[in-house]
This record gives sequence, C-alpha cells and structure tokens, in this order.
Amino acid sequence: MANTLRVAACHVSPVFLSASRTTDKAISLIKQAASRKANLVVFPETYIAAFPVWSSVRAPTENHSLFQRMVKESIYADGDEMEAIREAARSNSVLVSIGFSERSRHSNGCLYNSNLTIGAQGEVLVHHRKLVPTFFEKLTWSPGDGHGLRVAATQFGRIGTLICGENTNALARYALIAQAEQVHISTWPAVWPTRTPQKASQQGGEDQSLTTSGANYDNLAANKTRAAAHCFEAKCFGVACSGHLGEDAIEIIVDGASQPGVVADTLCVMPRAATFFLDPTGAPLRSFVYKNSDKEYVGALQDQEDILYADMNLDDCVEGKQYHDVVGGYQRLDVFDLKVDRSRKEPVRFV
Repeated sequence: MANTLRVAACHVSPVFLSASRTTDKAISLIKQAASRKANLVVFPETYIAAFPVWSSVRAPTENHSLFQRMVKESIYADGDEMEAIREAARSNSVLVSIGFSERSRHSNGCLYNSNLTIGAQGEVLVHHRKLVPTFFEKLTWSPGDGHGLRVAATQFGRIGTLICGENTNALARYALIAQAEQVHISTWPAVWPTRTPQKASQQGGEDQSLTTSGANYDNLAANKTRAAAHCFEAKCFGVACSGHLGEDAIEIIVDGASQPGVVADTLCVMPRAATFFLDPTGAPLRSFVYKNSDKEYVGALQDQEDILYADMNLDDCVEGKQYHDVVGGYQRLDVFDLKVDRSRKEPVRFV
C-alpha cells in the first residue's frame, strides 16, 4: 500500500435533473483529475442527478412534478450511468467516490441517498445508502441500512465515507474509525435552507436587506465542525466535498413555485457549503487548484466550480494515536459494546 496519495475533490454542480449529462460531466472531471495525478476523485452528495433542495423552499403540494422528475433521473447502482463511471475509473486507474440518487429495484418510486466507492479496476468497493434522510430529505428518500458502513481497503489507503448529516451520528462515525480508517470522505449539498428570509428594516427606514427570522443553519460552519471533529477523533485525513448550486437548478426550482420571489431570495441568501481538506488533527490541510499547468494554493472552494487537490502522507495518521486511540488504548471495550447490522434490507424475502 502506498503511503502517499493525491485527492481531487470536485466542487461542482450537476446538470440539474439530467442523469446522462451529469454522468458525462463526471467522466470529464475524472479524466481531468487523473491527468493531474490524482489517485482518488471525490464527488458531492447525490451528484447524479440532483439534491432535492426544492423540498426546503416549496410546499410538498407543489412538488409532485419535481418528484416525478427526480425518480426519472435517479439511477440504479448497477445501471448504465454507473457502469460508465466505473469504466472511467478503470481506464484512468483512479479511485472514485460518487454520490447519487439511487432508484430501487423493488419499487417504482423508492429512492435512496447513496454513495459508491469504486476501485481503480472499476470494481465496486462500497455501496452505501444514507442511514436516515435529514429533515426535508425524507420527502424524497427512504432510510438506508448498515450494509455500507464499511471502510474500503485500497492500494492508496483505507477510505470511508459518510453522507452529510451522518457525520453527526457518533455511532456511524465510530463504526468507520474502528475499521482503521485513514481517509474520511464527507459529502454535502450546496445549500441547506432551514428558514425563509424576511425583509429587514435598517434603523426604522425602508426595507434594505434580506435576513432570516431567528438563527439560520450555517451550512459552512456546521460542516467544518463535524468534519474536523471526526478527523481529530479518528486521527485521519478529511475530504469535505460539497456541491455547487448552478443557475439551472435555481431556475428549475423557482419555476412553478407559488411564491417564486421568496424561493429565489431563499436560495440566494443561504450560506454556500465549501469543499476543503483536513489533516489528522482536524486542522486545514494545504490544498490547491490548477490554473493552466500551475498550482494556485487556496484554502477551500465555495462560490466557484473547480477541482480542489491535496496531497496526503498516511504516515501522519499514526502519531496522534498515542494520545487518543478511541478504538484502542483510549477505549474501554469492557464498558462499551457496539453492534452494527450490515445486512441489506429488502421489503420481502421469498423462500
């Protein structure tokens, strides 16, 4: 196993609600990252073919057509689109982690928030379904299971992935740490609205700006907090890969809304998520983008689409275990006993 690897985190938007065109874009990005000597290429949460942010800004009674489109553009884990992604991984000799909205074989409308980790030979290493869709996501996705709570043992290290709010679940995170995880991927949507913006008056004058009534969920701060906590506890590297909200997404979500102005304003003012890297202490890891053939060092990507790169030396995962090895010398296995059911859940068993 190599001790060093280069990771490419794609801070990009899908071609909103187009599985085929988003797949083509993903393949192009894989080729681009491989040409920059990346060993692992990471995509955001449900990159193919959309994150259903409309459920946070429009009433459920307005979203039937969007749900139908989401089902149509969601893909099978063993379908043509994912086969093309796997071939891109194989032909470019890179690992790929990609989020997708997964269609079920046992229902015409059941979807999962899923992620595949694909090996450099195109093989599926881990197929994970998000354990619990978060908040408004429950209007689109069904709960997953523990089948994908696995760390992939690869030639470039031991790689684990959790999707968005799963990185708040201490037991899910511990399950990966206990498999000697060295690189932790956390995937996130571009925005995650929790409040509708209200007009705010400045010193009793005319309405001047948009704000939110009460504390708003800070997508950027919350993601950094959770990602850094995991790296510190696991003594592993972190890849926080977030989506980018494209103009096509905004147009589609606003179209047909009963309050299009409010929907547009909400999507405009919500904090954008960032893509960044962390070291095994939870501190920022030096990262860069390419401008033509030159490296430009940047701390994160937020407002612009690009691929962010970082180089990791996996030997750096060892030193911190002296202080807190939460699955070894800093754990009380006689006190705590965690059991994980990895069986794949199906609606019926025919015998």
